Amino acid sequence: MAKPSPSPSSSGELRGPRTCDCELALLPLRQLLLLQPDCFQLRGDQLAVLRPPRHRPAGGFTVLSDGALHRDGQRHCRLTGHFQRDVELTSHHDYKDYRETILSRPLVFFTNVRTNCSSKVSEKTYALIVNTRHPKIRRQIEHGMNTVISSVFGESYRLRFDFQEVVKNFFPPGSHLVTREDLSFSYEFKSDALFDFFCWFGISKNTVAVTGKVLNFSNTTPEKKEIITMFLEKMSEPYVRLNSFSDRKFSVTSRDSIDVFNCSLTPQPSLTNPPVRVC
Repeated sequence: MAKPSPSPSSSGELRGPRTCDCELALLPLRQLLLLQPDCFQLRGDQLAVLRPPRHRPAGGFTVLSDGALHRDGQRHCRLTGHFQRDVELTSHHDYKDYRETILSRPLVFFTNVRTNCSSKVSEKTYALIVNTRHPKIRRQIEHGMNTVISSVFGESYRLRFDFQEVVKNFFPPGSHLVTREDLSFSYEFKSDALFDFFCWFGISKNTVAVTGKVLNFSNTTPEKKEIITMFLEKMSEPYVRLNSFSDRKFSVTSRDSIDVFNCSLTPQPSLTNPPVRVC
């Protein structure tokens, strides 16, 4: 059975249920369905991203996808309730709504990974969870958005955020990201500028390769399953903002003073499970 060989700087294990312990996380799709039935449900050939429960109407996850996936490399599956990975924005209002959508909930991407296990090829669908409340992750996204705005002087531009490399490094050598293009999202802002020099010459196309520590959310015991479930529920709680995105100008760096973590859960025993088996 092949195991991921995560480097100490890029991956590890969840030590408790606090959201401030996690930047990025990976777990099999089938496990996510079991742990979060209020947010994700598989109905035949349809994977539904459900609206948040009434007790947390602003919570839940933001799934970014093209609307389809090949579940575990065997069955075609259609998504509902997701957001498109690549969008076009044409107004300041569109931009504010989009920025809030990206930063107000954890992001989820689905991707297929193929590994060689004892001469047998195995393909499995994984969920990448991006904790946008973590300062390191939030800073990279906000900095990318703010930097491109200030560099194009009101003209059209395209910005892409990519997680391919950080996910690739989580798995052992020889693993193949079958649907690696699903590990990114982008937006293109269409300006009404008369002369779009930056767009014409391709200068306005930028990519941010997001980095972070990837935690292994696969579980093997009821105790670890309980902690991971608590963690996911805590991460997806409603996000309280002190300032509104509607007050933020395009070229102004975010200065929100927000307590993004609520680490009030009762401490739980550490998770010390070995790296996830990918067979």
